[in-house]
Amino acid sequence: MAKPLTNLAIEALKPGATRREIPDGKVGGLYYVLQPSGATSWALRYRHLGKPCKLTIGGGAISLPDARDLAREALGKVARGENPAASKVAEKQAAKVADKPAGDLVEKVVASFLDRYAKRQCKATTFVEYKRILEKNVVSAWRGRRLGEVTRADVHELLDGIIDRGAAVQANRTFAALRTMSNWALERGVIDRNPCNGLKAPTQETSRERVLTDEEIRLAWLAFEKVGWPFGRLGQMLLLTGARRDEIAEAKWSEFDADQKLLILPPARMKAKDAFEIPLTDKALEIIAALPKIAAKNKEPEFLFTTSGERPVSGFSKGKAHIDRIMAELVRTEQGDEAQEIPHWVFHDLRRTVATNLQKLGIRLEVTEAVLGHVSGSRSGIVGIYQRHKFADEKKAALEAWARRLDAIVSGKPAANVVELASART
Repeated sequence: MAKPLTNLAIEALKPGATRREIPDGKVGGLYYVLQPSGATSWALRYRHLGKPCKLTIGGGAISLPDARDLAREALGKVARGENPAASKVAEKQAAKVADKPAGDLVEKVVASFLDRYAKRQCKATTFVEYKRILEKNVVSAWRGRRLGEVTRADVHELLDGIIDRGAAVQANRTFAALRTMSNWALERGVIDRNPCNGLKAPTQETSRERVLTDEEIRLAWLAFEKVGWPFGRLGQMLLLTGARRDEIAEAKWSEFDADQKLLILPPARMKAKDAFEIPLTDKALEIIAALPKIAAKNKEPEFLFTTSGERPVSGFSKGKAHIDRIMAELVRTEQGDEAQEIPHWVFHDLRRTVATNLQKLGIRLEVTEAVLGHVSGSRSGIVGIYQRHKFADEKKAALEAWARRLDAIVSGKPAANVVELASART
């Protein structure tokens, strides 16, 4: 049970590396929020119609007694069946001035920034990322608002909401994109101040280096087999191709070329300017051939991985949790009570695992990068401008060698016909 907050306790709090929420033991659901930057606020957490909700009561300058009074008032509304957080959003929308200049609206600034700056000055990868983040996280939250009226508290509230849905890294990306766009708008005279000035990224990030061991690869593959459709098959395809999760999860039947044994991703879906070809081994083709073709009403099947036909498969966290449980069961069955817990891994770690194993097989770095669709490292800068070779044959040979190695890992038998790649290594 949390202790009631006191003014002395609040004054003694110091910013740390991460955002903190300190509960007030006197009013249930009331929290004092302390950001790494030192910014503070009050928030109330409650449930409405069975769903968790959060209401930002105000900045940390509000006194403890006033924060409690406001929290009690809001909880009274909740008890009457109201949703104060939704009401607050509605009130903000109702308070908009109908004749705001179009160029000052957030959605207009975003569109102009993407067209006049990001599309012309940034790499294709960065442009796609800016567009996705700004439209999904900023425009959806602030549509109809003037960018010049957005405050630092508004930025904190926006980023807190992203963190609360379990996307801390996405909050950092949103902050970076918003800050860049706001600087651009400031230089053009669209706004008089950047609401991101003086703020820090909301969370600290650590670079992931997780690579699955051969034993973990074996267990993962066996778990994929047991889980089956859709996430087991998705995991197998990721492990066979080294592709990004969404490149496979959002793949369409129109992108699949059975004759050429390729998955051809259009530029709009790739972090590159050109279409990207993923060679498919016999095992990958076998998996695709067995996928159920699910179509939306009165439509042809569109997505390889879908449960509705309307959109690509989602719910990756639940799917991954199912895989984790199966892997743990396999370990306990094989090793008994002395079984060691498998360290946490995510789908993206499969991509790093494939890259690492290609290097172990002696695949040249530029071929590995081509398999992954990277345009960095050995092919960056001036080399990338003049080196236009796509490594199609080398990519195919590399993934076929990896498929043989993968089969050996899973079966526990020596790899059959591991012919080590003169075309990919020399």
